[in-house]
Amino acid sequence: MDVLCENALHLHIQRTAFTYFECETDRETGLVLDRNQPGWPASIAATGLALACYPIAVERSLMTRHTALARSLATLRFFGHSPQGEQPDATGYRGFYYHFLHADSGKRAWQCEISSVDTAFLIAGMLAAAAYFQGDDAQERELRELAEMLYRRVEWDWLLDDSGRIRHGWRPEKGFIPFRWEGYDESLVMQVLALASPTHPASASSYDAWSSTFAWKNAYDIDYLYSAPLFTHQLSHVWLDLRGIQDRFMRSHGIDYFENSRRATHVQHRYAIDNPMGFRGYGEHGWGITASDGPGPITRIVDGVERTFYDYISRGAPFGVDDGTLAPWAVAASLPFAPDLVEAAMHSYVHKLKLHDIHRYGFRATFNPTFGNPECAFGWISPWHYGLNIGPIVAMIENHHTGMLWKLMRGVPWIVDGLRKAGFSGGWLEAAHRTDP
Repeated sequence: MDVLCENALHLHIQRTAFTYFECETDRETGLVLDRNQPGWPASIAATGLALACYPIAVERSLMTRHTALARSLATLRFFGHSPQGEQPDATGYRGFYYHFLHADSGKRAWQCEISSVDTAFLIAGMLAAAAYFQGDDAQERELRELAEMLYRRVEWDWLLDDSGRIRHGWRPEKGFIPFRWEGYDESLVMQVLALASPTHPASASSYDAWSSTFAWKNAYDIDYLYSAPLFTHQLSHVWLDLRGIQDRFMRSHGIDYFENSRRATHVQHRYAIDNPMGFRGYGEHGWGITASDGPGPITRIVDGVERTFYDYISRGAPFGVDDGTLAPWAVAASLPFAPDLVEAAMHSYVHKLKLHDIHRYGFRATFNPTFGNPECAFGWISPWHYGLNIGPIVAMIENHHTGMLWKLMRGVPWIVDGLRKAGFSGGWLEAAHRTDP
């Protein structure tokens, strides 16, 4: 494909994906459905991603500035006035929020947990909105004030365990969840926000405690900081421009996190070509293994081989869970890291397998050629779209083309401060203006 055709395809995918946020958002609360299933609750992470994507929509003429501001302000007003407390039907506690909320009322859904990382994605989206809406009128000023208040309200120090690491979350019925963030994952942006908090920061040693659990591995002759699911190499990059800046861990290995994500993307591509488990549809243009929906849980015989298929699970490669389920959205979100690999796969997914244009919001969560009808090129396909999948498509396509979100977040003093407290230096960070928020 020539450059013009490639760009047109990227923008078509971005435009179609953004329609999810237009249509699956409660107009009163601003909460975005986790997935487009009737009766399904909202996700605070999807809501944070929507807040980050509204400015992109304005710049791409997908939404007027007035509408984007109204949506963003309604969302922040809702969180600003939502009940915080130990009662089991509250919206949040100590500045954090429940992972899933009923979209119309904002009350806790499914007895889910107060989620540290999903709260971070929400707060990051609020700060992106505040960085974009810099006008002097009353509404834009109110939005910025609410974003600052909501960030300051988060008590990151409350969720620290004895080792200094941030816990996954808390439930009113049982207290703290017995898991903390360890190993490289999607939580980098959370670590940065927690360190920079002007009111309840994580301890200075918490970042080192987290990074001390990282695993440097080699796969397909590629050395990289390992994490199996592809999304873990993408989500923090929605907001953080990690090109050319390094923390202590990355300095010791001579690369940065952007290069690490490039390597992780190439590992997934090579794994799919290698296809050690013999799944249908894997190859040069068939890859993208991540936490995602799936056709299980079920075990069945396929082509004489007993296969176990899973539903929603954290899939990954080359050492993670793999049941033949591929996620085109995760490939699209890798565009900044490996454009040549992504463009070829996207062309195949859109034009050869016809996985995009037949659906209202473009790519559904996943498909599995091995599980489904062998006469059908894509076999089984998820019936759902997920807000957590949609946001990275919109954001990372934009970051590839214009770096818009990266530029916005580089101007947020807390992001600059948090990166420096985490030990990052070099590149754009050296020239960043540091002020007290």
